[in-house]
Amino acid sequence: MSGNYPAYFDELEKLHKQLVELRYEYWLSHNLFTLQWWLLVIVFIVPWFIWWRYVDKKRISSILLFGTLLMLLVILLDDIGVEGNLWSYPYQLINLLPRLIPIDQGIIIVAHMFLYQYFPKWKGFIIANTIMALLFSFFFEPLTVWLGIYRIENWRYIYSLPIYIAKAAFIKWIVDHVILKTEFKHKHQQD
Repeated sequence: MSGNYPAYFDELEKLHKQLVELRYEYWLSHNLFTLQWWLLVIVFIVPWFIWWRYVDKKRISSILLFGTLLMLLVILLDDIGVEGNLWSYPYQLINLLPRLIPIDQGIIIVAHMFLYQYFPKWKGFIIANTIMALLFSFFFEPLTVWLGIYRIENWRYIYSLPIYIAKAAFIKWIVDHVILKTEFKHKHQQD
């Protein structure tokens, strides 16, 4: 069986190269400069300008840490969803990755960072995060489906709801209770 592996792997690589070429051709002829492409540009860039204008500069390190860790988790979950054929993205900002970068690294992260900034206490954070999760799950996801940007394969909107809530709560817990408390204790031990 191990003797067949290199030939099989070579076939996979050949198919992968063909897929990359097809994705690029598709992106050039069906994505670039379409209405959906421009919407993706907007939801990627505009939230970051708004965030920069209103972010609490005194807490920027912890807010960025929260956003960065959340972004890594969102990217991982999105990759799992795409590879698991749970959803797909007919429109891409760039053709290099099968994920929806403007949503994953734009509007979702910025919205969550604002929640983290404006709701530092757990009760307020959970309530605000649940409201935002409801909006993303039952308004924005269907809207992106309607616009043709997001296509559900083996997924339902309801499945997204607990994930939106849990991922933000998990990252808040990591930042607030693991990293920042450890850093605070370490700083006071040195004094």
